[in-house]
Amino acid sequence: MPVRMRLTRRGKKKQPHYRVVIADSRAPRDGRYIQAVGYYSPVVKDPETGKSTVKIDPDQARDWLRKGAQPSDRVRKLLKIVGVLDEHDHITTPPEPTETAAE
Repeated sequence: MPVRMRLTRRGKKKQPHYRVVIADSRAPRDGRYIQAVGYYSPVVKDPETGKSTVKIDPDQARDWLRKGAQPSDRVRKLLKIVGVLDEHDHITTPPEPTETAAE
């Protein structure tokens, strides 16, 4: 089963909101999906930055990318904004906490 990470459209006419979902590539755009991992709202601006709102769970996104899910072009850009992918489309790993040796 080829799995894609893509957007499903929600919201009213001329006010789109999108869910970032994991879905079978053969399923319809707004149809059945396996799991929702976040959302993207191009209309609603973040009050702190003034940019579009993007919320994606990085742990779930990394997990699905490791399992072989292929992100769509737009989701790939959103994952770069959130910090899950780097500029070379590699999965970034969160920095591991370093323990200082007590002497």
